[in-house]
Amino acid sequence: ILDVVKAFRTAYVLHVVEHTKESGLSTLEDWAGNAHALPLPAQFVKEAAGQFKSVEIGLISQTPVNPTNRPRTDAEVEALLQLEKDRSRGVVTFVDGNQFKAVSADLALVRSCVDCHNAHPRASRRNFEQWDVMGGLVVRMNRDAQPPALQLPPEPQPRPGSPERIKPPTFDTPWLK
Repeated sequence: ILDVVKAFRTAYVLHVVEHTKESGLSTLEDWAGNAHALPLPAQFVKEAAGQFKSVEIGLISQTPVNPTNRPRTDAEVEALLQLEKDRSRGVVTFVDGNQFKAVSADLALVRSCVDCHNAHPRASRRNFEQWDVMGGLVVRMNRDAQPPALQLPPEPQPRPGSPERIKPPTFDTPWLK
């Protein structure tokens, strides 16, 4: 799941946001009310994640522009620290309370990520550089989150005259003893 989210976010940044810059489209926080605006990459992830019911997908950072994107637990903070220390580590997975979690580094892929975060009025950190770990993509799944088992209907009763009720004929075969 995390790989899919990461791939879609990367494709959105590189092939939509960057590709449409020169066409007059831009990313805006209040994109929903503007036909010439695209959601910010974080908003794109949140909008797509809202389609899932069995898992929670989001973004976390120790210095988020949006305060709702702060890590929820100490274990999530620790996962971010591990990813910042060792960028070659692709993902950190762990059990946190009643949830399985996976966190992957969210990198400043392009210059526009850096410029937007460093210039944002609510930014608590303003010194990001391209390819810095800005936070993490997180997938949270409840350990007991199994969809209810498919209930099969009761075995149907055979209908009169159905093949189950017809017995094959028996023959008296004198040549077989």
